[in-house]
Amino acid sequence: MSSVCRSIGAIAVAAAAVVWTGLEAGITVAGASGQPSSVAQPTSAAPPSSGADAGVLRVCSDPNNMPFSNDRQQGFENRIADLVARELGRHVEYFWAPQRRGFVRNTLRARQCDVMMGVPARYELARPTRPYYRSSYVFVSRRDRHLDIRSLDDPRLRRVQIGIQIVGSDYANPPAAQALAARKIVGNVHGYTVFGDYSQPDPQRAVVDAVATGEVDVAVVWGPLGGYYAARAAVPMAIAPVTPQQDGPALPFAFDISMAVRKDDAALHDALDAAIARRAADIRRILRAFDVPLLQRSDT
Repeated sequence: MSSVCRSIGAIAVAAAAVVWTGLEAGITVAGASGQPSSVAQPTSAAPPSSGADAGVLRVCSDPNNMPFSNDRQQGFENRIADLVARELGRHVEYFWAPQRRGFVRNTLRARQCDVMMGVPARYELARPTRPYYRSSYVFVSRRDRHLDIRSLDDPRLRRVQIGIQIVGSDYANPPAAQALAARKIVGNVHGYTVFGDYSQPDPQRAVVDAVATGEVDVAVVWGPLGGYYAARAAVPMAIAPVTPQQDGPALPFAFDISMAVRKDDAALHDALDAAIARRAADIRRILRAFDVPLLQRSDT
């Protein structure tokens, strides 16, 4: 998500994205210690294991990261995790922790949980499964503005006010920031932290709300986040994928998204791979219900 610095830079802001943007970005949240939770809370605090209970799929997840996940299990990653767990004859238990620096170390690698949802397909800190969707950054604008911006080379981007999501205060890591800066589009760019106000629900929606209220004219947002909040905005909104999907040789705007397990967990990796393949149509239905803009995966 950084991991989309790397991932939105290699995903995010999603992707944002999405959301792995900040895992290794050096940002922390006060009081953000991970805590286990599940559909049915465990009755005792057992030491971390490697998932020996074959009836449980232990998922590392953020408790306040809609539309991806929350502790009420309302996000699309919650729905997909539940779908895949049922396909494997298991039920989901969550280990909740904000996706900040140290997330992988303190969750997956610490064996508090066994699978992460929504990581870039080439994620290096774990063992990714086959991708289960592909999405891209999108332009978000009010429909009544009729902007229909689709390219970072659109000359109107030099005049309009642009919202982007940022990991830190230097605007350096998200691909939109890099691409706009390369075009010397800087003074009209407004940054909204990918983490938002974590004390509130929906902390990432501020950049889309800024478009709806007219604070900015257009935003460049990781697709799952932009699609979800645009569809639920107070005014009709329009979204369009950033084209082309790659800006120069090293700056992608579209990403294949996978689950990931520990590098030594081949058995769970292979089981998840097979479950993703079998339930691909159901996964797509979940994603569409959350207004996730979908592209053809690069592995198909």
